[in-house]
Amino acid sequence: MLARLMHDHKHIGILLKILKTKHIKLAAGEGINYNLVRDIVEYMQSYAEHSHHPLEEVISEFYWNKLGRAHINETLTSEHKKLVDASASLMATLNLILSDVVVSKEQLVSDLVSYVDIQQSHMDFEESTVFPKWENVITEADWQTVVQMCDARLIDDPLFSESDNVLFEELKEYIEADE
Repeated sequence: MLARLMHDHKHIGILLKILKTKHIKLAAGEGINYNLVRDIVEYMQSYAEHSHHPLEEVISEFYWNKLGRAHINETLTSEHKKLVDASASLMATLNLILSDVVVSKEQLVSDLVSYVDIQQSHMDFEESTVFPKWENVITEADWQTVVQMCDARLIDDPLFSESDNVLFEELKEYIEADE
């Protein structure tokens, strides 16, 4: 399960790199593909926020229960909430732009920079602090229990899996062409 979460982080990192490139181009006055940026945020909302982060919450709860304490990882939960808020804000800005509503370039650049920074900081926190704690306490047998607990939340990644899912077709083609 931890390997799956790290794999997700690798994929999220690819998307954050694309968003960084887009906000640099936008700040420099160059045009960007707003649909592509929206697709990245939509992916993050549909997969990361509704599958990846809930899995982390289940594992965190298991971890704290194993230590005999109530769920006290408020930082993880709080960060997941901040990520939801940041993606909703960015998506709202993108939807305005795609609906031909005038939005300042500075506002979109600011939203993009904030979103990327929050996402990157969150992944760094998990990889340096949260995941190592889980790895030190949760046994292989525990991980089997965790997988069963998470089973309802486990969905195939709609972008980075080998499925025939065409939901993010344009984004998938962009990533493949960029590699």
